[in-house]
Amino acid sequence: MLKGHQSWIFENKPVIRASATVVGPFEGSGPLADDFDIIHGDSMLEEDSWEKAEKVLIEEAAQLAIENAGLTKEQVQFYIGGDLMNQIISSSFAARTLTIPYLGVFGACSTSMESLALASALVNSGAANFILAGTCSHNASVEKQFRYPTEYGSQKPPTAQYTVTGAGAAIVSREGDGPVVTSATIGRVIDMGITDPFNMGAAMAPAAVDTIQAHFRDLQIEPGYYDLIVTGDLAKVGYEIACKLFEKHNFPIHQTEYNDCGMMIYDYDTQMVQAGASGCGCSAVVTYGHLLKRMRKGEIKRMLVVATGALLSPLSFQQGESIPCIAHAVAIEEGGNR
Repeated sequence: MLKGHQSWIFENKPVIRASATVVGPFEGSGPLADDFDIIHGDSMLEEDSWEKAEKVLIEEAAQLAIENAGLTKEQVQFYIGGDLMNQIISSSFAARTLTIPYLGVFGACSTSMESLALASALVNSGAANFILAGTCSHNASVEKQFRYPTEYGSQKPPTAQYTVTGAGAAIVSREGDGPVVTSATIGRVIDMGITDPFNMGAAMAPAAVDTIQAHFRDLQIEPGYYDLIVTGDLAKVGYEIACKLFEKHNFPIHQTEYNDCGMMIYDYDTQMVQAGASGCGCSAVVTYGHLLKRMRKGEIKRMLVVATGALLSPLSFQQGESIPCIAHAVAIEEGGNR
């Protein structure tokens, strides 16, 4: 199962039996709208706080993923999830509603692939038959916690990113019909000394490149093995830095299509999102919605999803700490009925 230094090979090829995505109205106005399962017309979701609204996002995505898999929540052994809120309250409180045995994880915006990698490892080992993996974010709750409340009307620099209001969840199983998870690479924490919370792309890009290089080094394959390599939420600034780092390290990223979820979910011409998208929900809804639908249509046969996360907190920022970052990679391939 261990391959190289920091990668796992899943010889039993766990199946992504079903997935579900739930987004807010701004995401529903973007170019990927047709690939989301539920689009809310109100970002408050009829709740009385942004944080409560965020919890509803992951509850709905989780329940719909279970339903799409043809299961009941009683058949799911574990729920692995996390989010950006302090003490991952959105996921923990959703676990209270779901009453599924719960493993809370925190990888900031890398949580989508961290949870999927761990779910796949457990299913591959025989430790579970069905696992729910999911994550979420809400633009207003994240801005309120990490930067300035939306109501403050703070002007943002061009490097800033727009946090996705959305949740994505998947059911990973030993058998079923759907794409399969073939491998995962667990990233190292990389800190380049950046302290600006409005420049997450620059902070996260080195971690993404490090994990991608480790994946191909461990598996001893070339980038051309995949039809698509997609990073989580580097957006324009981080994407450009990553491309320059690939060039500097003579890494042949040109062998495949390379894109970024943070550049895919919004329309730069009509939506004011500065550098692009971010948030736990970014890579989750793009992967579990848009990309898996493309794979089920046969447009993508193999892809490597590399979710990136900035591991800062309000406390660490207030104390002048720099921003450590991480990236986790998961390889997904066409499957079938098993």
